[in-house]
Amino acid sequence: MNRTSVARVLRAAVVACGVAALLLLLVDGVPWLFGYSAAGSGTAVLLPFVAVGVCAVGLGFVLPRVDAAVGRLTHHREVTPYSALAAAAARIRAGSLEQALPGLAQVLADGTGATRAVVWLAVGDRLVAAAEHPPRDSTDADEEHVPNLAVLLARPDTDHVVPVLDGAELRAALAIGKPDAPITPADQLLVQDVANGAALLLRGVAQNAELAERVRRADDLATQLDDSRQRLSQAREVERRRLVMELSHATGDRLAALRAEVDRAQGALKCRPEVAAAAHEALVHARGGLDELLDRFRVIARGVYPAVLRDQGPAAALDEVATDLPRPVRLTGSLGGRLDWEIESGLYYVTAAALHALAGGPAESELVVAFGRTDGRATVRIDDAAPDITPDRLRTALADDVERLVALGGDLELILPDGPERPLGMRAWVPDHLEPVVESGAGADLGFR
Repeated sequence: MNRTSVARVLRAAVVACGVAALLLLLVDGVPWLFGYSAAGSGTAVLLPFVAVGVCAVGLGFVLPRVDAAVGRLTHHREVTPYSALAAAAARIRAGSLEQALPGLAQVLADGTGATRAVVWLAVGDRLVAAAEHPPRDSTDADEEHVPNLAVLLARPDTDHVVPVLDGAELRAALAIGKPDAPITPADQLLVQDVANGAALLLRGVAQNAELAERVRRADDLATQLDDSRQRLSQAREVERRRLVMELSHATGDRLAALRAEVDRAQGALKCRPEVAAAAHEALVHARGGLDELLDRFRVIARGVYPAVLRDQGPAAALDEVATDLPRPVRLTGSLGGRLDWEIESGLYYVTAAALHALAGGPAESELVVAFGRTDGRATVRIDDAAPDITPDRLRTALADDVERLVALGGDLELILPDGPERPLGMRAWVPDHLEPVVESGAGADLGFR
């Protein structure tokens, strides 16, 4: 006799004994207590009917306690398929795998009378035991897993398995073991109904995880957008400082010298008209300085906001810069089309600064400037076969331009020569677009596949 039969017999015996005792008490005990016989009193005739009514009403209050007592004695719960499904629905409404899965395993065990019920989740290419009833001992807490459904069904402690499918994709499997009793059609129907509910639960968990992943991606996009704005703000600040330094260093001394020449000419004309020749010479020098200053302003304006860069791109703008250098420059490669203004200007300024630093004096060897675009990066490389500047000085000269590249998400590296015949190299790169990018996986990691 299995545990279910023992529980039912014990429950019936307890209920029968209780009803018999209550009937005996009401039919024989009450007349004796009040001192009248059942045959001579009309009230006593009604006592059996009253006793039956009391028993019927009392069973509604007593049966749950009887079931609890029988369950403690036999370790069995009397569960109908309907109550099992109601319990499963309550577990599923929890909406959390941690809260629902142990309850589903208990519902399977109670509803089918199984000695063991396990909920297996599909994780990668295997099935992992996520919940079982009765639970294992804490000392045996190693993760239990099987490679597939066939291996799971072949286990000696498993008699029936129902897969939980989401479309054509396996999400989980429900398994029960009944070594002392057959798997009935009612058991199969109950497990299938619980599997359908579990599919709804896992689909809801998957949708919640996908929503959480989208919220996280939106937060990442917002963060990267703020970072991009900060980098562009830093790039504008770097450019402002560069313009101030260019104007102060390039024009301050020349303006002071020009002012001195004009003052000298004015003084000579006021004091001694006969020295007009000297005044004329001073004015000639002043005019020459003024012409030089105007040319310098044009160079500065072309460096700060070159019209060719805006209209034709960095290669054409750098070709214009190279024409004013005392050293030959050869431009090769291509950026593969026009890019954002910030990207083109960042590459232009760092390359122009490097060309001025490396081509400070005449030389026979040429500077080779190579443009490239690959792996989401726009690059410029300069090779100098005969550098007349140390790497430290070049790094110092390019400090502000490197700061601009970093603000745009790029960087610059110096390729140091390891021998007298090896050239000094410089490679600058920036992303070929400034939009924030968040990598999206094929699907959110839901913890079960």
